[in-house]
Amino acid sequence: MTTTDQHHAIHGGTLDPEGNTLNPVGRDEKTWGWFAIFNIWANDVQSLFGYTLVASIFISYGVGGWTAFAALITSALFVMWLVNLSGAPGERYGIPYPVLARASLGTQGAKLPAVLRATVAVFWYGVQVYFASTALALLIRSLTGAEGGAEIFGMTGIDWLSFLIVWAFHILIFWRGMSWVESFLNIAGPFVYVVMIGLVIVLWRLSDGRIVEATATIFANPEGTFWTEMKGFFAIFGTMVAYFAAVMINFSDFSRYARDRQAMVKGNLAGLPFNMILFSALALLTTGGAAVVFGEEIINPTEIVERTDSVVLGVIAAITFFAATVGINLVANFIPAVNGIANLSPEKISFRRAGIITSVFALVIGGFWTSFISNFGIGSIVNTMGATLAPIFGIMIVDYYFHRDQHLEIDDLYDMRGGIYRYQNGWNRAAVTAFAIAATFSIITVWVPWFAFLTGYNWIIGALLGGAIYNALAPSQVTG
Repeated sequence: MTTTDQHHAIHGGTLDPEGNTLNPVGRDEKTWGWFAIFNIWANDVQSLFGYTLVASIFISYGVGGWTAFAALITSALFVMWLVNLSGAPGERYGIPYPVLARASLGTQGAKLPAVLRATVAVFWYGVQVYFASTALALLIRSLTGAEGGAEIFGMTGIDWLSFLIVWAFHILIFWRGMSWVESFLNIAGPFVYVVMIGLVIVLWRLSDGRIVEATATIFANPEGTFWTEMKGFFAIFGTMVAYFAAVMINFSDFSRYARDRQAMVKGNLAGLPFNMILFSALALLTTGGAAVVFGEEIINPTEIVERTDSVVLGVIAAITFFAATVGINLVANFIPAVNGIANLSPEKISFRRAGIITSVFALVIGGFWTSFISNFGIGSIVNTMGATLAPIFGIMIVDYYFHRDQHLEIDDLYDMRGGIYRYQNGWNRAAVTAFAIAATFSIITVWVPWFAFLTGYNWIIGALLGGAIYNALAPSQVTG
């Protein structure tokens, strides 16, 4: 029996919804094959925001289609390499991100990045619950023709009913444990692709086959020079890396369930480059078809569906948008929020309890999104939190690969009162110092206009700076 299995036998199973979600998973719970890992990325890519982002890249970045595709594929390969690095300790030891962070920041110090990641996740979890409810509201209106009546806090009765149903649906999934989360992701990922291909076929028929011609027009950029293409290439590269940044840092939250390292690596290989190519191609074809049929380049898929005036397509699209939004919400927001909250008091907060706490915040944030929160200009605050997290990635990677030779002491990671990861009262000063310096610089790139040109690359710069500073300071601190 391995150390992880021994710890698992003593403290209970992670897939048990009543158990501590931070406990390492045992061999019997490492059931995710490459297809499950593939669908993590399928669901992460297939959100409404992801579609709009990819479609806008071909229109707004001033580069040719081949340059845009090259940048998308290159960024996918780069992210794949990084998540293989960050996910390896999770796969090997069965531990989530907050526990992995204890090795470098200390058993108490790890609570800081876990809370920051959870805060970002909880906020977007609530917002995504709201956006998923708009898809359900569209479905109800398509089937009944009802309008919903007077508005309360910016939403009609149908809007509120849809929101509460979606909110309860999320609870139903996580209440049954991670096995249900895996099942939903495995269904939602392929289903969204089927419907997107169907939308392309509909636009093909409506455009009398001119969709390829329109796509070629979008794809071309005859006025581009070598330098403008290169500038656009790196701008797209930086944008897409930033888009996946949140999942990169806590990928061990998912890789811990991988059957083995081969399943993780194969799933990442199929999941990132393949999904990026297929999804981008479908987004490009859909945008091209819309340009022919409606006379303008529309990058919002919901608007395309509404303009088709098809009840059947509206119903199918509503279900698709619902599945896509719930999928990315589970991947990018719910799991990191639950693990981050549980890490505040691991002995008291179970998987279900952390999920309920997350859901309560989501109810408040999502329920009042349209009337209050969306008017606060919260984007810069969330970007600041994201930039703050970047150095943690670099610190964890340098610590695990260069200072520990990929070896962790599992029992010490869960020993909150002693052990080699206790450092100075639970804080590793070298890591905290590196984090503070690098995070400050990352935040500056968000708020100080002089550094605005680095905003698209602040995550990469923050990660490199955090790792480099930690590497310089850590030799006198790391004892494990």
